[in-house]
Amino acid sequence: MPRLAADHLLAPWFSRLREELVGLELLDVHTHVGANDPDGFKQTPEELLERLRAADAHGVVFPMHEPDGYPAANDAVLAAAARAPVELTAFCRVDPGTGEAAVAEAERALDAGARGIKLHPRAEGFAMTVPAVRDLAALADARRCPILLHAGRGIPALGRATLGLAAAHPGARFILAHAGISDLAWLWRELPAHPNVFLDTSWWSPADLLAVFAYVPPGQVLFASDSPYGSTVQATVLVLRCALQAGLSAEQVVEIGGGQARRVLAGEAVRDLGPAPGVQPERFVVDPLLDRVAVNLTCAVARLAPGGDAAEPVALARLACAVGSDSPHAELCAQVLELLDRFDAHAARPDHERLRFSEIGIITVALALARTPAVALPELDSHPVPERRRIGA
Repeated sequence: MPRLAADHLLAPWFSRLREELVGLELLDVHTHVGANDPDGFKQTPEELLERLRAADAHGVVFPMHEPDGYPAANDAVLAAAARAPVELTAFCRVDPGTGEAAVAEAERALDAGARGIKLHPRAEGFAMTVPAVRDLAALADARRCPILLHAGRGIPALGRATLGLAAAHPGARFILAHAGISDLAWLWRELPAHPNVFLDTSWWSPADLLAVFAYVPPGQVLFASDSPYGSTVQATVLVLRCALQAGLSAEQVVEIGGGQARRVLAGEAVRDLGPAPGVQPERFVVDPLLDRVAVNLTCAVARLAPGGDAAEPVALARLACAVGSDSPHAELCAQVLELLDRFDAHAARPDHERLRFSEIGIITVALALARTPAVALPELDSHPVPERRRIGA
């Protein structure tokens, strides 16, 4: 079987974080399986388990988008979790646009062993004001289980509606996926007053993740990868480096990585991990030389995501790394170059042996390094020299 992600290429940076974060037991609260999503992405339970095992992690799993409905897909997820209970926890997925049928399906799946509910307002095309959303929140309140909501762009009033549901149903836990990016600009101010609302970290941008860790109480942030769009290994490096850069303690980061999520899944009282650290100037002043690297790598992700060519921004990022061996950023830039070398080698493989999002994962880790200079790096046996004459770009 060909490798499904670039996890093996990220091993040094993943292992360095595991060494620093003693007691880390990863729980990835956002993964998918399925074969019928209109976006073309697929993942079998076996492929998901391969990714989770690469990180020694447990995963919350639910169906990808199923245009023909969810009962069969929910049964498949429940069966996968029953076969691998040490590694998987099942959530069901329903479409509130189907009204009472969605609530009945959620009840059936919860009775069969699902531990939570996934809702996707944009994919399913429903508004948060439809009655079934309120009824599902009441069900989650009664069962003390989580509802995970897709929280990307294009969903009007998602944040306001979720806060209202959380206030009305304190026994339910609401997890806004993808770092709550659509409402993060204002939502962070409201979260301390809504302790049953959480953000998951299934997102690629260090800028957004650093904002989450600076402004959101750490006890309300849960680690996630969005597999197969990301991988647990890649997300560990990206997300937890950002948490450390923002000034969170190792103990807080270990809780974000899995401890708090286990309490949420069990319906237990969550742990107060203290207030958000705020913006600590020494950790958020960006050296313009590193910012050049980060901006070009951000452009590379933007090109790769829709299937485009990232050769130009990657080449510019390489040139931006030519800071010289006497620079205080020499080691960091050398390791960014090493990741870009690994990206180039991976991207040169035949299409049937690689996935576009595994390439993006390598770039996002390189981007994370450029945005997290205060976080320790691994010791590499060899890497490129960050000087212009040594960089083939």
